[in-house]
Amino acid sequence: MAISPVALSAYQNALASAGRIDSRVSESLARPAKSGESFLETLSGSIEKVNAMENKKADMIQAFATGETQNVHELMIHLQKAGLAMSLTTAVRGKVLETYRDLVKMQF
Repeated sequence: MAISPVALSAYQNALASAGRIDSRVSESLARPAKSGESFLETLSGSIEKVNAMENKKADMIQAFATGETQNVHELMIHLQKAGLAMSLTTAVRGKVLETYRDLVKMQF
């Protein structure tokens, strides 16, 4: 059974993409944290990014529905990214609220 050139090309592209992601993560971990950046600023920036992803998702869905674009693959990839970002944001919100409730229950 021979491997088609399209499948081989897709596999090579996926490997290259994984390598780029791995190098970005390594660079991010090696970079020291910005001094002076508060938790609020970090959280606000992250929420803005998630909001931008949700807005782009809505725009891409509308463009696909109206026939402006036919790229189903990019649409599905972006839908998954936006969904994952929203799920992670919801999980962080839940943990923050849980921690807040624990702090409120503490007696000093």
